[in-house]
Amino acid sequence: MVESTGPVQVLVVDDEEPIRNALKKFLAQQQFEVYAAGSGEEALQQLRRHRVSLMLCDIRMPGTSGVDLVPQALEIEPELAILMLTAVNDATSAALCMQRGAMDYLTKPIELADLGRAVQRALKRREMLLENRHLNQWLKEEVTTRTAELHRERQKLERISVATLEALVNALEAKDPYMRGHSARVADLSATIAHQLGLSDEQLEHVRVAGRLHDIGKIGTRESVLNKEGALTPEEFEHVKQHVLIGSQILAPLSHLGDIIPAVRGHHERWDGSGYPDGLRGEAIPVAARILGAAEVYDALSTSRAYQEKMNPDHAIQRMADLSGTVLDPAVYDALATIVGRRGTLVFLDEGGTPT
Repeated sequence: MVESTGPVQVLVVDDEEPIRNALKKFLAQQQFEVYAAGSGEEALQQLRRHRVSLMLCDIRMPGTSGVDLVPQALEIEPELAILMLTAVNDATSAALCMQRGAMDYLTKPIELADLGRAVQRALKRREMLLENRHLNQWLKEEVTTRTAELHRERQKLERISVATLEALVNALEAKDPYMRGHSARVADLSATIAHQLGLSDEQLEHVRVAGRLHDIGKIGTRESVLNKEGALTPEEFEHVKQHVLIGSQILAPLSHLGDIIPAVRGHHERWDGSGYPDGLRGEAIPVAARILGAAEVYDALSTSRAYQEKMNPDHAIQRMADLSGTVLDPAVYDALATIVGRRGTLVFLDEGGTPT
């Protein structure tokens, strides 16, 4: 509420005209702008008409009593300071008014000096309440703003951390002409499989990031083993298998990758439980890991490697059919086969969309 820059507006409510006029005169002498009402109904009309800061109100009035008037007045002007005027034997009613929102009460007959001090106390308390309310609102807005800023900063740092890790993967793959671009291809294909399976947009994005980072653990693999063209010895294969554990350890401190780490760790698990590192079986393997595993097998078959020529997409899918139900999740394999088949159809379409 915007405070008025003019005199403080006060409303005197009393059904006895002599008392009402005396209070009005005294308050006017104190430089207040004073309005008067002889009943609760008239008081409510005055409150709707003026921006009253303080209301002096008698408890005992015909019609709407002071007790009933307090909550109705605060409904119209929530920041109104209310000072009750009560007879000696009305202490209970005065206490009830206080419970309903009045700030204080004075007992008749009223000493004008006491009234002046009570009015100043009530206005001072109202001012403090307003300041606290404005401060709380400012703090709330400030907290909201800072929370949004911190959220944006955190998202920025998360993007930077993922981008840095992707750069490490790209640098690692760049050393091997056969592996260059492998993680990016696996990521894109995995995201497409996730979409085909009906996963949510959030899950799809987790799969994509996991695809880009799934081989980050190969930073810990000896180059002599990574670049070996022949078959690996049992010791070398055990060494290579450590990359899923190393990868999950590298990512573990990054809490925002919590849903991605199990996919990185589990992308060499097998549907029949014969994979590594944990020997998980079937749906105990995270779905993102099952998707990555299928995408990685397809990429290995459909790109040139030191130990084999690349297969065309149809041939690769045919070879992978033997792995469905053992190495691969059958549902994931079916989704991959559908995607590859759809891509194969598009190859035979010219720009006009008609078969060639």
